[in-house]
Amino acid sequence: MSITATELKANLGKYLLLASTEDILITQYGKTVAKLTNPFQNRVEVAESLFGILPQTTTLEEARAERTFEG
Repeated sequence: MSITATELKANLGKYLLLASTEDILITQYGKTVAKLTNPFQNRVEVAESLFGILPQTTTLEEARAERTFEG
């Protein structure tokens, strides 16, 4: 979603609520100047994308060793 800075100022509460579910681009004089976003959304998406990647037999220690391997 893209809104003007004036619109953001007039309806800040509304856009704070919307930012929990979608990114909001703020424009000024026709150019994007800022992005209002949920800071936790990307973490959740990344975590969800990892489910099912490791085999069920992988232990926590093996996963940590693989993650920290500096081959």
